[in-house]
Amino acid sequence: MRFARSINGSKWRVAPLIQLLTLKSKLLTSMSIYELVGGEATFARIADNFYNAVQEDEVLRPLYPGDWDESKRTLKLFLMQYFGGPGAYSEERGHPRLRMRHGPFTIGQAERDAWMKHMQAAIEAENFPPELHALFMDYFERTATFMMNR
Repeated sequence: MRFARSINGSKWRVAPLIQLLTLKSKLLTSMSIYELVGGEATFARIADNFYNAVQEDEVLRPLYPGDWDESKRTLKLFLMQYFGGPGAYSEERGHPRLRMRHGPFTIGQAERDAWMKHMQAAIEAENFPPELHALFMDYFERTATFMMNR
């Protein structure tokens, strides 16, 4: 099997990566991921499931403000926009600037891994087809690692 190397040196299998990129390209030309997965209701469930788990997590809970409803809403709006839905996040909050917005919080390997555990569970609860599951997880893996600042 052929492999390609990512920036951090991990191996990616070439064929599945090409298939995923081809799928993403086809989907985005005909239908957004947002539309394909069911729109706002799907992203609301993802945000709810994610934050319900975070509220019980000893590593992550201290990093979040007490207003869980606003955190859920903000995540939902961001994900909807990122995956091709309405631009309400940017209309309300401006450019996402994820790294800047998360800069004040200590995000090391433990925080990143806890965040990924809960986001993966939220995505898996949706029972997406494998190609869509991989697309979501690829984005979250890259973004969670990018947010690390310790």
